[in-house]
Amino acid sequence: VQLQASGGGLVQPGGSLRLSCAASGFALDDYGIGWFRQAPGKEREGVSFINVGRKFYTNSVEDRFTISRDNAKNTVYLQMNSLKAEDTAVYYCARASRLPFSLWRTPSYYTYWGQGTLVTVSS
Repeated sequence: VQLQASGGGLVQPGGSLRLSCAASGFALDDYGIGWFRQAPGKEREGVSFINVGRKFYTNSVEDRFTISRDNAKNTVYLQMNSLKAEDTAVYYCARASRLPFSLWRTPSYYTYWGQGTLVTVSS
């Protein structure tokens, strides 16, 4: 089982990025996939989650980020628009074990993690 996160980079405030999480060793549509981020000196934060057609977002990104899944490519995407300086972090994708949807933000419910991709929002 592997998850490969990519698509990070340097972007100006107000710009956009699309992160990709390519999975191997399992079928994405059999599992929930979450995106997390961790800024320097801060705890890892759940950003978004997708499973069985349901999508969840943390409040600070709900109107700006969109999670989606392409089962044919076995890839989950995170489209990030209207980026702000406070979105700067290393972003990780992770595969969930069985979890109640209300606990999708809890890192301990995730079994496999990708290596992270750095997003820097700065002028």
